[in-house]
Amino acid sequence: APKDWIGKYKGQFDQGWDRVREETLARQKKLGVVPADTQLTTRPEQIPAWDSLSPDQKRLYAHMMEVYAGALSHADNEIGRVVDAVRDSGQIDKTLIIYQMGDNGASAEGTLQGTTNEVATAANGVKEDLPFLLSMIDQLGGPTTYNHYPVGWAHAMDSPMQWTKQIASHFGGTRNGLVISWPGHIKDKGGLRTQFCHVIDLVPTSMKPPGSSRR
Repeated sequence: APKDWIGKYKGQFDQGWDRVREETLARQKKLGVVPADTQLTTRPEQIPAWDSLSPDQKRLYAHMMEVYAGALSHADNEIGRVVDAVRDSGQIDKTLIIYQMGDNGASAEGTLQGTTNEVATAANGVKEDLPFLLSMIDQLGGPTTYNHYPVGWAHAMDSPMQWTKQIASHFGGTRNGLVISWPGHIKDKGGLRTQFCHVIDLVPTSMKPPGSSRR
């Protein structure tokens, strides 16, 4: 993630993952994403409470989330550039855009403490201790790292659901947001849909959108 994009989120996660879960749910209710009476699921005991962490852990883990947020925002911006190019070409009204970022809920592959190299730790069992992670804090998001946030942030991003990717028994491990835009045909701009769909629905949807003559 470019450093200027990471910098946009400086300090925005210092409150920790438990508080972020609560803040996220409040926004979801305000936007109508979840019912007004939705309650937070409990944090699994395997995930440490933010208040139980040391100052160094909090500083490191908050920055790891800043890096991820910067990377995600940068990706969104680049997708926006593509959409702008389609709009400038005059083709936007007849262009069906299906946008999904991520899979199977937020990922817990960063382990309890995060990592500078997801492949090394998750796939090859390389151990990284806190002093090493702290020594790499300024390199996170750069070309020398393949970093990943701690599992506590994954759980926060799945708010209000429980668990994360890799735990398919719970919605936190299976559900993901999806955005569909088709300006010339879908008039309910910003509308919400709550029915279930699956990745297998995407190909038939794109091959024959409702109202089209394509077969």
